[in-house]
Amino acid sequence: MPWLSYQKALNRALADELAADETVFVLGEDVRVAASNVTVGLAKRFGADRVIDTPLSEQGFTSFATGAAMAGLRPVIEFQIPALLFLAFEQITNHAHKFSLMTGGQTSVPVTYLVPGSGSRTGWAGQHSDHPYSLFAHVGVKTVVPATPTDAYGLLRSAVRDADPVVVFAPAGALGVREDVDFATLAPVPLGVGRVHRPGTDVTVVAVGHLVHDALAVADDLADTVSVEVFDPRTLYPFDWAGLTESVRRTGRLVVIDDSNRTCGIAGEIIATMAERVRLSAPPVRVTRPDGAVLPFSLELDRAVQPSREQLVAAINRTVKEKP
Repeated sequence: MPWLSYQKALNRALADELAADETVFVLGEDVRVAASNVTVGLAKRFGADRVIDTPLSEQGFTSFATGAAMAGLRPVIEFQIPALLFLAFEQITNHAHKFSLMTGGQTSVPVTYLVPGSGSRTGWAGQHSDHPYSLFAHVGVKTVVPATPTDAYGLLRSAVRDADPVVVFAPAGALGVREDVDFATLAPVPLGVGRVHRPGTDVTVVAVGHLVHDALAVADDLADTVSVEVFDPRTLYPFDWAGLTESVRRTGRLVVIDDSNRTCGIAGEIIATMAERVRLSAPPVRVTRPDGAVLPFSLELDRAVQPSREQLVAAINRTVKEKP
C-alpha cells in the first residue's frame, strides 16, 4: 500500500472537498504558492476563484469568510501560524460561532479554520509556537486535533462539511508522520468520536494530537510492567466523554498528556470530568506545559518547556504505584 504523509492527507482532503462541492473554496496568505505545503496544486487544479490569496489582515479575511458562509459558501481558511488565531478570535468566537445560536438556527456559518503547524517548530519562538485549542473548546467552537494522516484526512473532510465553524489544529509535531494506507479506504471521520489506539488494563493515557505518538512509544517501552491504554480524543469539542468514561472505568487510573499551558488547559477539564463520572483507583496526573509557558527560541529551552516522554513515564509509574 502507498504511504500517506500528514501534510499530503490535508492536501488530499481539501482537493476531495473542492472536487465534491463547488461551494467550497480555500483562502489565506500565500495559499496559491502553498507556503505551508498543504495547498500544493490546488490553485492550478481549481483556479484562482476557489484558491484565493488574501491580504495580510486576519481580521479582514476571517470576517469575509463569515459573510461568505452566511451567503451559502463553505470557506476554508488556512492560518500559517497558530498565534494568528488570537487576532481573529473575535471574528470566530463572537461572530461566526454565535450567529447560528442567536438566530435560532436560521443562519449557518460553515467555516473551517485550518492551522497546519500548530505548536512548536524549531526556532519559531514565543509568538509562533502556541497551541491554543483549549481556548476554542472553552467557548464551544468545534475543535479538532488529529494525530494521524488518516484522521487528518477524515476529520478535515468532516469539518468542511459541518454546518458550524470548526477549528482544525494540525500539530507541527505530527506533520512528518506517515502511514501505510489504502487510499480507497480513506473516508470522513465523524466529529466527537475518540479512538483507542492501544488497549490496556492498568491505566488510561489520554494524549492530544502529536503526543499520541509519544504515548504509544511509552506504552511500548512499559509493556513488560504496565498495560497502558492510549486514548486519542481527536475532537476536543465536542468531546467523546462516553468513550473515555468507558476506558477509565476499565482501567481505574488516568494520565493526561497535553501540549498546552497547565492552567485552564484541556487536561484539567478531562481530569475534572472523569473525577465526576468514575471512581478512580488513584489520583489522576496531568503532563502539560508549565503555567504561562512561552516557548523560547533556543531549541534546548523549547524542548524543556514541552511535555516529554520522560515526564509521561514518571506520571504513569506514580499513578500505577498508588494503592486503590
